[in-house]
Amino acid sequence: MFVVVNKYFLAKQFDGVVLWPFVVIRREELKRDVVFMNHERIHLKQQLELLIVFFFVWYFFEYFIRLIKYRDSYKAYNKICFEREAYVHEKDVAYLERRKIWSFFKYL
Repeated sequence: MFVVVNKYFLAKQFDGVVLWPFVVIRREELKRDVVFMNHERIHLKQQLELLIVFFFVWYFFEYFIRLIKYRDSYKAYNKICFEREAYVHEKDVAYLERRKIWSFFKYL
């Protein structure tokens, strides 16, 4: 994992994005935020499981389906299975050690 700090790369509503093997963050202090970084590490694992490209195809497809359903971009984002898994387990720093492959399916 490589962490890159760049406040111009991200839209204002986002603090970070994972583009395997990089985690791009808006502010330097986020590197020390254990919960935030664990959330991003979960996304790294999800991307690897789906061979990176398929992760992004699925992510955007699910986002647009949920956007149509909820007509709210924030709610659509929060309902994506990858985000749900990451938010549920972001405070559990040992989660990735015991996480089973494709665990995001539980959050569909």
